Amino acid sequence: MPFPSTPKRLLGAALAAVMLAQPALAQDDAAGDETLIATINGEPYTLDLFRTFYAQRLQQAGGENTPDLQERAFNEFMNLVVAAQDAEQRKLAERTNVQTALELQRMLVLSQAALQSIAAETEVTDDELKQAYEQFKEQAKRTEYKARHILVDDQDKAKDIAKQVGKKKARNFEKLAEEHSLGPTADKGGDLGWFDARQMVKPFADAVAQLKPGEWTEQPVQTQFGWHVILLEETRDAEPPSFEDAKPNLEAAVKRQKVATKLAEMRNGAMVDLNEDVVKVEEPSE
Repeated sequence: MPFPSTPKRLLGAALAAVMLAQPALAQDDAAGDETLIATINGEPYTLDLFRTFYAQRLQQAGGENTPDLQERAFNEFMNLVVAAQDAEQRKLAERTNVQTALELQRMLVLSQAALQSIAAETEVTDDELKQAYEQFKEQAKRTEYKARHILVDDQDKAKDIAKQVGKKKARNFEKLAEEHSLGPTADKGGDLGWFDARQMVKPFADAVAQLKPGEWTEQPVQTQFGWHVILLEETRDAEPPSFEDAKPNLEAAVKRQKVATKLAEMRNGAMVDLNEDVVKVEEPSE
């Protein structure tokens, strides 16, 4: 049965109101919300059902809630409904493979709900946060570089420029970059500003890491962009975010770790009787 078309402005306004509420799994509402979003072929469909469907689409879209996404999601929901109704009429739910898939989806939803519940019950202490911050600072230690480069598309030209840099001990580097370098940094004398080695392609990053301030690459470095002559000007230790700035991410990370530990405890405590005709268990090597 075809559905009557809905004007986009009315649809957008209606869906905007729907999106104000949180997805069903994010709520702790034992009574539930029986508000309907639609009755389709005589079957009622709740607003909570659509919210949960939309939450998945919103996550897939990177979290950007837009009228276009709302409209697409609503149309997909309508397609989902009529296809599911057709499957019911065909009695496809009686098929073994469909029953198995439905059971898997049930397990996935229940496990997600369980992990969310465990996370909500998990507390993170100040001492745990401070310990996590100290570990974070240690892992975040890195060197930042301030450098210039001259980029050309020919190896021989790059070698010639490197020789010219060497003759003037790099005092002519900015001028040579303005005259010869390709790309947007040429107008700035090849200035790359401060950067983390992870921001650069590996051959470039490796070459910079071998230089001392004031040194340059006497042998040009090749990347997919061309040939580089690199001058390292300064280095510094990167400053990690403050404890207060890092606290939300640290709290989430500690909580994830504690939930993972709890899950491992649950698994290790489970009574498991494997069918060894299907699952081959290897004895641990001594």
